[in-house]
Amino acid sequence: MLLTLREVAASHRALEMDGAVPEKQAERSRAAAFGGGAVIGALGGLIGLGGAEFRLPLLIGAFRFAALEAVILNKAMSLIVVAFALPFRMGSVPVAAVAEHWPVVLNLLAGSLLGAWVGAGWAMRLRSGTLYRVIAVLLVLIAFALLSEMLLAGAAAGIPSQISPLRMVAGIGAGFAIGIVASLLGVAGGELLIPTLILLYTVDVKLAGSLSLAISLPTMVVGFARYSQDRSFAVLGRNRGFVLVMAAGSILGAFVGGQLLGVVPAVVLLPLLAGILLLSAAKIWRHTVV
Repeated sequence: MLLTLREVAASHRALEMDGAVPEKQAERSRAAAFGGGAVIGALGGLIGLGGAEFRLPLLIGAFRFAALEAVILNKAMSLIVVAFALPFRMGSVPVAAVAEHWPVVLNLLAGSLLGAWVGAGWAMRLRSGTLYRVIAVLLVLIAFALLSEMLLAGAAAGIPSQISPLRMVAGIGAGFAIGIVASLLGVAGGELLIPTLILLYTVDVKLAGSLSLAISLPTMVVGFARYSQDRSFAVLGRNRGFVLVMAAGSILGAFVGGQLLGVVPAVVLLPLLAGILLLSAAKIWRHTVV
């Protein structure tokens, strides 16, 4: 499947550079984008995430986008997916429950908004080869963050949930780091926010998923605004249809994956997904710009 996606995407981009993309070829490319987005969205949905951490390697490896272009495209699609995911979760986690924890949201936002701006600025200044390696290292970090979720059950039991001065400082620091990572990868950051919410604020895992979306949306908007100042942002205009189709596939996949949440045991699923990220990281590390 990955080989098919790579062949279709490479052919599409080669034709696009020549200024002529036949209608059938464009349809095949969009079909691959929708299918790839759906598969990745389903993988993310199985663990309560949007799948952007898996979509980035696909954009770089199969669809052959340059590092910064892939990050910007991933950020745009992540914004769309998160915007849809928030109302989807209202049925299982009421708005009142999220609003009740507004101090936690504001605490992490105080760091993540600045981190998103700084991270996007770094990404725009880094050489392409360096950015590939930064992305590879961060994917490894995400892989270990996924594995850590198996160890979180009951880890924060008995810890008071009030926001003390120490916890507030820790929250700002954690938010800042998460904002940087989210901007550099073009992801929502839920794979890092959820463990932080559970460990630092003793939030239930289900509620943590909704709180992470409430934090991610404004954080991504700030990073997106920063990226709009770079000339690589034009990739969105050139690939508007591609973005919308892949985002639609990601939304559908995330919904389907969410319905299957818990069907595959976490002890099996999380190591498998972490392994996929580690393999992707290795390939991106070796990636060279042609």
